[in-house]
Amino acid sequence: MHFVGYNRENAIEYAKKWARSRNNVYMNFDGMGGDCTNFASQCLYAGVNVMNYQRDIGWYYNSPDDRAAAWSGAEYFIKFMLNNKGEGPFASAVSINNLEVGDFISLNNGTEYYHTLIVTGFSNGTPLVSAHTDDSYMRNLNTYYFSSAQGIHILGANKY
Repeated sequence: MHFVGYNRENAIEYAKKWARSRNNVYMNFDGMGGDCTNFASQCLYAGVNVMNYQRDIGWYYNSPDDRAAAWSGAEYFIKFMLNNKGEGPFASAVSINNLEVGDFISLNNGTEYYHTLIVTGFSNGTPLVSAHTDDSYMRNLNTYYFSSAQGIHILGANKY
């Protein structure tokens, strides 16, 4: 395995292009739990260009019927990113104050992680985020309602 860097600029460009629309290469999960983590994964993939094809525990998307739970499920996404030791992207948990553009935020409602956002900018130190469900580009994090938020700092990816 070798290390692959994370191209934050590619991830942000993808977010900018698709934040308010849908890339028809991927299924739209609006109405089925939401499309936020699917969109976040697309942005991340644009920046690392490597997936983890481990059945059930990986992070990949081939089709609506052939994808990992971590690709489109908020709770699975954060667990995969913070624990991945194999192929694909990996991250560290950081406070919101230590995030960079291209990092992610998982919002928690007190019981579970339910929403995944990509950081696309900052305003006076507050993250501006982009997401699907509700579609947003450069939305101030302070406009969301949540119990807690976990920063996910992408460190890079491993590739076989």
